[in-house]
Amino acid sequence: MRPEFLFFLLAYFVLVLLIGLKFSRRMHSLEDFFLASRSLSAPLVFLSLTASWFGASSILVTTDEAFRTGVSAFWLIGLPAVATVLIFAFILAGPIRRLDVMTLPDLVERRYGKAVRHLASGLVLWYMVVLASSQMVALGQFIKPFLGWSYFCSLALGTGVVLVYLLSGGLRSVVATDVLQCILLTGGVIGLAILLVHSSPAAAVVEAVRQAGKQDYFHLFSDLKRNALIALSFVLAWTISPIAWQRVQSARSESTARRGLLAAAGTFVILYGLVVVIGIFALPLFSGRPLSDPLVSEIIASRAGRLGGGLLFVAVSAAILSTLDTALNTGALTLTKDIYLNMRPRRPRTASASALSGRVATLITAGLAFTIATRFQSILQTLGLASEIMAEGLFVPGLAMIFLKGKKPLAGGLSLILGGSFALASFLSAMSVLPFRLPAWPFSVPYGLALSLLGFAVGLFLDRFRQLYRGFRFRSGP
Repeated sequence: MRPEFLFFLLAYFVLVLLIGLKFSRRMHSLEDFFLASRSLSAPLVFLSLTASWFGASSILVTTDEAFRTGVSAFWLIGLPAVATVLIFAFILAGPIRRLDVMTLPDLVERRYGKAVRHLASGLVLWYMVVLASSQMVALGQFIKPFLGWSYFCSLALGTGVVLVYLLSGGLRSVVATDVLQCILLTGGVIGLAILLVHSSPAAAVVEAVRQAGKQDYFHLFSDLKRNALIALSFVLAWTISPIAWQRVQSARSESTARRGLLAAAGTFVILYGLVVVIGIFALPLFSGRPLSDPLVSEIIASRAGRLGGGLLFVAVSAAILSTLDTALNTGALTLTKDIYLNMRPRRPRTASASALSGRVATLITAGLAFTIATRFQSILQTLGLASEIMAEGLFVPGLAMIFLKGKKPLAGGLSLILGGSFALASFLSAMSVLPFRLPAWPFSVPYGLALSLLGFAVGLFLDRFRQLYRGFRFRSGP
């Protein structure tokens, strides 16, 4: 155990807990708890979205991938993050702001009916739980070697801290801590990049690449099929992800949301580029050595010194926590607004009772995510399975409903059922529950997406046929 890392971590935890408690008195309704009263400025949208999106996979997974495969690692998270934010800025921000809905399933009900809404709510909750579990996996794996604790105890520590400030302040706490976490993770990434570039001259990197026989190391399109499918899976999932929708809806106006999104897109290009640089310039230092922990952990433990290592340790922890708290908050919003309150015959009579239901939903969501995190210990696999849920189950009907006019219940229902069922089967296959094996993610994505498209097309035809039949009966009369 390295006591200095425990000291830095505890100091950071105390700071975020104080921030969370500061906002605990402002929670009076569901809109306060989950949408921050729709009052976020453009800088807050930018900082919160950047911190929420730049999480475990951005630092731990991408640096490992860049260390192993080179510049093509930018496809993993960087390219889909930039592409998705630009899609929101130029295409989706306006329509989302003009919709008089609080959550994604609210719009599903308007376009496809109540039955499809219930299916979509379950799918969104499932996605947010698995996404949160991927960040918990990263948190447990990252903290474990520094503190000398077990994976389970490391997992429990980080999750417990996030729950305290989430339960006290809701989205306001998430946004406030995201501002701090965004500053820390940006400083940490820049610091790591400077440390690695100073330790490994470019000539040493080129020589290490030559000795390792990595011929496509500086080729952006290396292993294009796999990387393109990963990028596609993430773009489809994140385009319909409730996280970005929540930030757009929480902004003061459409222009405020768009400015925040564009600032985040530019920042992502820089941050993800630096993460790839970190992985590449680490090659001369760690090539030929078996790495028992993530590359970033090895760099911090062996190259950064006590003070620098402690600060970098906190910065990476902040990146993981900033995505975890957002996933739990958004998942709890779905569980509260779209499942509990939507299906309950009598809703809470007071706003404070609604806020209490949001806190209970946060605990349930965290418990489900924690359970999954104890089963999977691959960050990328868990994140991929999460993206598959949205890409195959909700992307097609979700994107269509923004522009559709009138109800199309069969189109939305069949698309969601076929795509979502394949995503569920793929998830169970990865857990070795099914007696047969489906193609592993990301190679499973085209199959699930094709089923979702087929279901939507068939359902749209049936909806149209039903409308024509009703019109014919009306004109014919008794």
